[in-house]
Amino acid sequence: MTDEPTKRRFLTVEQAAEELNVKSSLIRGLISSGELRAIQVGGRGLWRIGLQDLEDYIAEAYRRTASHIAAGDLPDDGEQDSQ
Repeated sequence: MTDEPTKRRFLTVEQAAEELNVKSSLIRGLISSGELRAIQVGGRGLWRIGLQDLEDYIAEAYRRTASHIAAGDLPDDGEQDSQ
């Protein structure tokens, strides 16, 4: 037996939203669009997102962002520099 804490394999929609600091509705939309892999467990509306699937989504988001930066096409999210 080890002293290491047990690592979760899956996150709820709410936990994934908390990880990304977004609303649960955005996570549900990403699942519906196929951008974020998830599985439906049991009854209606019970979704679980694999930790690796969330990490893969984040890595792909970084790749897309780098591509937009390289192309000079970074969308403005409304934040302004405070200088």
